[in-house]
Amino acid sequence: MLPIPTKFTLVVGHGEGDKKLTAFDAALLDAGIGNMNLLRVSSVLPPKCAFENVFKLPAGSLLPIAYGSLTSDVPGEIISAAIGVGIPEDPSSFGMIMEFSGFCTKDEAALKVEEMVREAFAMRSLALKEVKVKSIEHKVERCGSVIAACPLFYETTGGGY
Repeated sequence: MLPIPTKFTLVVGHGEGDKKLTAFDAALLDAGIGNMNLLRVSSVLPPKCAFENVFKLPAGSLLPIAYGSLTSDVPGEIISAAIGVGIPEDPSSFGMIMEFSGFCTKDEAALKVEEMVREAFAMRSLALKEVKVKSIEHKVERCGSVIAACPLFYETTGGGY
């Protein structure tokens, strides 16, 4: 069993490539997570998980992450992604992470993800203290991609987990 993450942050990125996968890779690099091994997780923020503005892990690190992404090869198309985290009133309780991607503006994506966070808290009868949201949009040139993500990580001690 892996240890429970103690830290989280929100990142967004966008990029262009010749192919869909390389466009997605460019978005990952722009978000600062392109050199990590991503372990996609569902949408639960661990109890007592603290927000950090920035994080740094060695290349190749295993990184639990919730994310929404979208890639398009239609020039001129607007694509967006948003990530939202609900922080519970009770710090010993868990929170919720919601992600969204679509053909809309970043403001529309941010609104949708915030609505989903609020609904998830209501469904669980959890008291909500705060919602953190980050979003991004991109106008496709040839093949573009966007990502909005919530990396979950651990206290670092000397260059790793």
